[in-house]
Amino acid sequence: MPETMREFFERRPDLKCIIYAGKGGLGKTTCSAATAYWLAVEKGRKCLCFSTDPQASLSDIFEKDIFGKGVHEFAPGLHVLEIDADKRIAEYQEEIRRRIKEMYGLEKIPKEIDEYIKSAAAEPAMHESATYDAMAELLARGEYDYYIFDMPPFGHGIRMVSMAFILDAWIDKITEARMEAQKYREAIELLRGRVEMEREDMMLKDLMEIKQKLDFFRDVLTDEKRSAFFMVIVPEKMAILDTERALDMFAKLDMKLSGIIVNMVYPVSLLKRPDVGPYLRHRIEMQQKYIDVIWDKFEEYIRAVLPMYDREPKGLEMIARVAKDLFGWSPEGEVWWRVQ
Repeated sequence: MPETMREFFERRPDLKCIIYAGKGGLGKTTCSAATAYWLAVEKGRKCLCFSTDPQASLSDIFEKDIFGKGVHEFAPGLHVLEIDADKRIAEYQEEIRRRIKEMYGLEKIPKEIDEYIKSAAAEPAMHESATYDAMAELLARGEYDYYIFDMPPFGHGIRMVSMAFILDAWIDKITEARMEAQKYREAIELLRGRVEMEREDMMLKDLMEIKQKLDFFRDVLTDEKRSAFFMVIVPEKMAILDTERALDMFAKLDMKLSGIIVNMVYPVSLLKRPDVGPYLRHRIEMQQKYIDVIWDKFEEYIRAVLPMYDREPKGLEMIARVAKDLFGWSPEGEVWWRVQ
């Protein structure tokens, strides 16, 4: 039988970072909030539930506007942070402008340079870079027992991890070239001048700092003792195909998926009610078909099955209810979710 969520956490005392990934709208934000609630309120641990999703999903589920407004505590030990990545990029732009002015003794940034800085901020990699930076910074501080990350819905969050590897490798190559150039420092100083070398030394220092952050970020995320990746899916064909692709991507990165949460499942008992209309009946029957497929393909990964709730899972009362279901589920318990 697969490990339940409760068993998974109880058997991994070194776990530090929990990441929920999946397509938008499947319930990963709900699961992130419920996990943080369970660890903080039920287990008495200090937790940070964190997101860089511009849609401000955590603000929605906690029913308070916290986007870009720092850490908020919703219960003892339950801290929530919604980073405004665009704001971080804007701050980074200002830092670049300041450095250029200092480096070249300018009072004002040339228009062409300023336009380039603005256009660079529109690149998708800039948003990801801001996300890496925020995550690495939070983890490095070590202020919390657990960090629960609600990934933005791009490629199950796996693209984010693979991009970290790619960026790290790229910086390795650039740094290697810069270090090689240092061997010829005296000749370069004669040809290009000492001031130019000092500027390039500053660039090398910046690259090394970025690399250190990425190395730390990568090392934590690829350590199975410290990090766990959970996929949130629904019993539908596309979700199953996406999960298969995700498992392939994890394998290519030499990583292991920690578990799968099957969400939004209608109780099979509804099929026995005469007042259930054909639409809902067909939805339940469709789900049952795909639950069988999910169980056959991913049994070892299934950690919990969550119901389709009678209202939106918003506010602490509903988050507590989801937490109870998420960490109380067992395949040996009441089988409300599958036709026997």
